[in-house]
Amino acid sequence: MKKILLVILSTLCFSIFAQSEKLVGDYNLSIETENASFTYTLSLQQDGTFTFHFYSNHKQAISPEFNTYGKGTWTAEKNIITFSTNQNIDFNDQHTLDFNNSKARFISKLPRDKADKVIKTRLQFYKSDISWMERKELLKQ
Repeated sequence: MKKILLVILSTLCFSIFAQSEKLVGDYNLSIETENASFTYTLSLQQDGTFTFHFYSNHKQAISPEFNTYGKGTWTAEKNIITFSTNQNIDFNDQHTLDFNNSKARFISKLPRDKADKVIKTRLQFYKSDISWMERKELLKQ
C-alpha cells in the first residue's frame, strides 16, 4: 500500500512540475504606432516569482519615455495563471504595479493536435485591476 501511494504521489509531483516547466519563460508584446511605442515584458521564473516591465515612448509628449515595473508570485492551475503581489515584499520605489487580482490564460498548441494551423504560445490576461493589462496577449519568446 505504501508503494502504491508513493507511486501515485510521485506521478502527481512530476505532472505538476512538467506543467509549470512549460509556463516558465519570457513573454513579450510590442506595439508600434506612428506617434508611440509600447513594450510589455513578463518573465515567469521556475521558483514561482515573476517580474514585469512596461515601457512606453510617446514621441510628442512632454516627457516621452515612461517605465513602470512590477513583481510578485504566480501560481498555475490547469491553464490559468494567477498573479499576486505582497505589499511588504514586492513593492518598492521601482516596483509599483499591483498584480493582485490578475489572471491570465496560457494558450498553446496541444501536443495531440496534428493540424497544420499555427498557434503561438502566449498568455492572455483576462482579469486585472491594472486596466490597461486586460485583454493583452504576450507571446512567449
